[in-house]
Amino acid sequence: MPLLSVIVPVHKVQAYVHECLDSVLTQSFTDFELIAVDDHSPDGCGAILDAYAEADPRVSVIHLAQNGGMGPARNAGTRRARGDYVLYLDSDDTLTPGALRAVADRLAATGDPDVLVFDFARTYWDGTTVRDTRADLLDQAIGQESAPAVATLAERPGLLRLMAVAWNKAYRRDFLQREGLSFPPGCYEDTPWTFPALLTARGIATLDRVCVHYRQRRTGSILSTTGRGHFDVFAQYDRLFAFLDRRPELERWRPELYRRMADHFAVIHSSGGRLPRSARAEFLRRGRQHCRRYRPASSEAFLRQPLRLRLRRLLVRLGSHRTFRLLSHASRLRTVVRIRLRGLRALARKAVLRAHYALQRRRPLDPGLAVFGAYWNRGYACNPAAIEATVRELAPHLRTAWICMPEHAHTLPPGVLRLHPGSAAYWSALARARFLVSNVNLPHTYRKRPGQTHLQTHHGTPLKHMGLDLRPYPASPAGMDFGKLLERVDRWDFSLSANPHSSAVWERAYPAPYTTLEFGYPRNDVFHTATADDVTRIRAELGIPEGVTAVLYAPTHRDYHDGWHPPLDLARLATTLGPGFALLVRPHYFHDGQHSHGGQHSHDGQPQPLPESVLDVSAHPSVEELCLASDVLVTDFSSLMFDYANLDRPLVLHIPDREAYRAARGTYFDVTAAPPGLVAYGEDELTDILATGAHDAPHARELRAAFRARFCPYDDGRAAERVVRHVFLGEPLAALPPVLPPAERRPAPSPAACRRAATGPAGAHTRRPPEPEPPSAHPVPAS
Repeated sequence: MPLLSVIVPVHKVQAYVHECLDSVLTQSFTDFELIAVDDHSPDGCGAILDAYAEADPRVSVIHLAQNGGMGPARNAGTRRARGDYVLYLDSDDTLTPGALRAVADRLAATGDPDVLVFDFARTYWDGTTVRDTRADLLDQAIGQESAPAVATLAERPGLLRLMAVAWNKAYRRDFLQREGLSFPPGCYEDTPWTFPALLTARGIATLDRVCVHYRQRRTGSILSTTGRGHFDVFAQYDRLFAFLDRRPELERWRPELYRRMADHFAVIHSSGGRLPRSARAEFLRRGRQHCRRYRPASSEAFLRQPLRLRLRRLLVRLGSHRTFRLLSHASRLRTVVRIRLRGLRALARKAVLRAHYALQRRRPLDPGLAVFGAYWNRGYACNPAAIEATVRELAPHLRTAWICMPEHAHTLPPGVLRLHPGSAAYWSALARARFLVSNVNLPHTYRKRPGQTHLQTHHGTPLKHMGLDLRPYPASPAGMDFGKLLERVDRWDFSLSANPHSSAVWERAYPAPYTTLEFGYPRNDVFHTATADDVTRIRAELGIPEGVTAVLYAPTHRDYHDGWHPPLDLARLATTLGPGFALLVRPHYFHDGQHSHGGQHSHDGQPQPLPESVLDVSAHPSVEELCLASDVLVTDFSSLMFDYANLDRPLVLHIPDREAYRAARGTYFDVTAAPPGLVAYGEDELTDILATGAHDAPHARELRAAFRARFCPYDDGRAAERVVRHVFLGEPLAALPPVLPPAERRPAPSPAACRRAATGPAGAHTRRPPEPEPPSAHPVPAS
């Protein structure tokens, strides 16, 4: 017998059913059966289900002789179920990756409760994903010392305020049999199912994790269909209160269910797309009758409710259709006016700032001011940060300011002025600064002045297509104006490059009369100047246990995905590798805010439970420090591989979707033909490479050495110094520090080398960077 029975009723969803079934069958957890119920669907659903059943023994199909609706179809599946627990999944919705594993783990951790409630997120046709607004109710019910892991509804009454649906829960099958629970016919069948299930459960547990993606269809669903079918809600509440009448021990819940009923009627009535205009008054009259019929004896509970809710319920109870509609229109009008006023204030502020910027542009340039920014105002990072620090060291006569949002202000070093994007001080700085440095483009409304120097540092060696080279590819951002892009590029005076490959790509993808500086990447200087003490300190701060192999997992963004989509089952990988490994998870910075609560995240960025060996390092301000702390990098098409190669540590590429990535975004060369290390095309292959030590075998070292020689010719620890001396101090190229040949560089010691040094002679913890050769030995190239 399987642990879980997943029941999927199917009717007229041939466009969605493949995705639904695949989301179940591709789960990392496999102890389940999938029961698909063909509710006499007139399209191709029946044949699709049979094909799945033939291909996978976990799938069984029930073909109903006539269409009975969602409720009877679920009942048919429940009768067939053999699992300890039953889950219901609508055939146009999907499970998130790892959902069944999370459910199974939570059931085991809470002692097999009658009901487990989990969270969901709405997914829209445009790719937007929004978590349920009531998610806080699950968060409050779990993980607190004062709250039991399993409780009755009396101990967690707030769960009644969750959306009344069947598919956000797992139910013990013997609990359903004990209570005789079944679904009624009709289109609001979840109402007389959900509340009795919660009321009668002897133990309820919660899982604060998005397990279901609830598809918001533009057409075809009950919520988007206009008709009298919505009058079915009255029959369903009749069934609910009849159940309550049969169970006098549950009478205490009548006021809460009454409130839920009145709110439900109000929502249906006020939703413009559900009821025909001619039926709205009748609907509210029926609502008034139900409110009078099931009104609780005491009204004390209503007095504690907010005035807005009390008024809405009162209008439903009175059946005041016209008053209800008038107040609804007034509320919408108030919202529109508030939005319009907010828009007018924004326009006025914009006009004032535009005038302020124009005035500042008439003032003289400030020769002592240098303005920096990185990653669209995300904080102190990357090449601009390394250059700014060197400016303060070598050019102390210059004042530096950094553009970033308040939430990233903590990343700024002491003495660096923060500029709030869009503020008056921000526009004053852009108008008057002598130097401007960024790894992305400045806003289009910025107008460069004569005498200003703009340095574009970029933020990685390009593997994927960039700039004008994106035009033929579907990953090109929708509505991207390549003409305006070139106008911004025309403002560059210097373009920083880490290798000849980058120089050629930038000059083709961003054609403009700037000067290319092949100086290396300043952000990589630390890889050559950090000491064993630095590596040991960073690992300790991250909480990496002594002697453990730290794997930094840093995949890049996929243009064809919305949100954070790790192509690995991180829990499975960490468990398989065992206690000798720690997994540092670093999503792409595009997914800020989608990773919290321990590092493992679902398809939509919601947290999942993970082993302690998985560390969420998404919020760490310095990816360079994460590289120093790690023993091996696992990435895909991320430019981080080019930087990490400077450390001469093992790299592994995990690229299960290489063809999709190349088709969507394009790459400048086939990285698998000359990779920086071994290449894994699947999760099991990656696990084997790491577990056997193949990632640092002689063949992998040969690949890494060739890759490093090709893409790290100028990174020797003094790139920032060369930039500052040439751009900010005006020193000629011939006078700059020469580039140390790769064979003579000594990158920061690996964690293993640090451990060996700790047991060696005194003083082994520190190491000074090698002295540069005379300027004539290796001149700095520039193009």
